Amino acid sequence: MNSLGLSIKNLFAKPLNTALSLILLAFGVGIISFMLLLNKQLTDQFNRNIQKIDFVLGAKGSPLQLILSSVYQVDAPTGNINYSEVKELLKKQKVLIEYGVPLAFGDNYAGFRIVGTDHSYIDHYGLEVAEGKKWEKTLDATIGYRVADKLGLKIGDTFFSSHGLAESDDVHENATFTVVGVFKPSGTVADQLILTEISSLWSVHGLQDLPEDEQEITSVLLKKRSVMANVMLPSILKDSKIQIAMAASEKNRLEQNFGVGKDVVTWLAYIIIFISFISVFISLFNSLKERKYELAILRTMGATQGKLFMIIIMEGVVLAFIGLILGLGLGRIALYFMNSSLEKSFHYDILELNLLPQEWALAGATILVGVLAAFIPALQSIRIDISKTLSEN
Repeated sequence: MNSLGLSIKNLFAKPLNTALSLILLAFGVGIISFMLLLNKQLTDQFNRNIQKIDFVLGAKGSPLQLILSSVYQVDAPTGNINYSEVKELLKKQKVLIEYGVPLAFGDNYAGFRIVGTDHSYIDHYGLEVAEGKKWEKTLDATIGYRVADKLGLKIGDTFFSSHGLAESDDVHENATFTVVGVFKPSGTVADQLILTEISSLWSVHGLQDLPEDEQEITSVLLKKRSVMANVMLPSILKDSKIQIAMAASEKNRLEQNFGVGKDVVTWLAYIIIFISFISVFISLFNSLKERKYELAILRTMGATQGKLFMIIIMEGVVLAFIGLILGLGLGRIALYFMNSSLEKSFHYDILELNLLPQEWALAGATILVGVLAAFIPALQSIRIDISKTLSEN
């Protein structure tokens, strides 16, 4: 039997010891793998959805809540702001502001948010229509591909909106939306939105006949033209009912808040891997004591010291490799359940199962753990006194 086969046979001769080592190693690797995958997907989502957005205008309240609700569509808005005041600001501050994307929301269909905006939202995210066309008039709706996929909506279908940002029984049957188009997948929040005219939201709530100076929207996404906007816009708006949230600052705060929890869990995984290292070491060391006679017999049959050394090292490597495979699998299973939760609550899809570059480093570190744990027992194996060991048995 070759060294690998003999190593595998020796490992599974003590199934309980081997199982304990594998469980510890797999859990450690699994937690780190899960955190790497989750961090990659969330960071990608953060960056894709906030691209080219420098500020968000909205009602006074939490700046982070304003960013979460208007950019990522995962929170309730802070309130409404006067649309005329916003248009006046955009008109007067062209030196500071390149463009603004108005948003009005507060309704949903089957849990998918309905967002009133104009075609600048399409331009901002580079959206392309796969079927049909862009919305053109009140109560036209162009939907994200995930909306179409999950709800089976197609061109010409109609629906009523429900009040609120989550599915409810408060249905607005006074206004019928018509699907006029479906967007191609974009990898942005638009994939899970129903986009329409701002006037559609006013119409649903019976506000379409309000005077222009009383019309309200939820928020505005701003792209600055000059760095002076960072200083000037907050100063201009300080006495108004509108707040301005700096997108980059709030995104960084969001990532930092997530990072604290991520670091705690990652350190827990490192501790588990260290415990698994000790477990593998103890298992191999105890096994060596019980197998001295067997190893001595192998020496008398022509096995060299190097071969015995490699047999023990291979046991550590095999344990580490199996633990690695199990851990990577556990990480992806955990991501699957996390994705199911996010998809149900916010319709986000973070299920990306490809092996990450960082996981190759994790694989190398895991194999190294197996080698190091087996090194001392392997050294002990080549120091066995053959004659003494055989005479004692």
